[in-house]
Amino acid sequence: MPLYCNRIARLMVVGLFISLSTQAQKIEVGAGLGGMLCKGDVVPSLNPRFFGPAGGVFFRYNATRSLSMRAGFAIGGFRGEDRANNDPLRQARDYSFRTRLNEVTADLEYNFRTYKLQPREKNWSPYVFAGVGICNFNNAVIKARGMVAFPLGIGIKYEVKRPWSVGVEFGTRFTNNDYLDGLGDRTFGVTTSKLGQGNPALNDSYTYTAITVSYTFYKIVCP
Repeated sequence: MPLYCNRIARLMVVGLFISLSTQAQKIEVGAGLGGMLCKGDVVPSLNPRFFGPAGGVFFRYNATRSLSMRAGFAIGGFRGEDRANNDPLRQARDYSFRTRLNEVTADLEYNFRTYKLQPREKNWSPYVFAGVGICNFNNAVIKARGMVAFPLGIGIKYEVKRPWSVGVEFGTRFTNNDYLDGLGDRTFGVTTSKLGQGNPALNDSYTYTAITVSYTFYKIVCP
């Protein structure tokens, strides 16, 4: 009887570690380095001239070979100025801004190619993602906390040498805020004329582009 119980206990331990190993293959942590751009009243289109440095970390759970869930934190900034615009009214306003921002996001990713666990498989895949985020930002005009943003973007990842992967990602954060550049529908202190006001019909957005490196926990060593 003791021998039988001992075998049952060993089988339970082996089963536990097999289960942990299977779950570990779905867990991935990583970091990214890149930059941010703002699109708003001062910079109406994305201009690489105003690219600001940014970086972040993320946790990814690969639920299936095609679907992943990801949580991330990033910090960065962007800037802009009217002098770079060809519009004479914007040049006459001569307004400039610099904004610092941090975000927490939760995304759902869809991989167009499946990641396989075979040792010699060369895993890579383009993917799309969408989600929701909370941002804090500040500039010379306003300091805001708890702004809601909706990330949407594309990327590609490649497993260079298991368990390490690299990737490139581009995403836009659509917001319900018009003051990322400090210029909204009721901005005071910039100018007394309507040149100092933004377009109330359009909210600001920003982009985050990054090169990423990640590590996948493919196995747990059984003692």
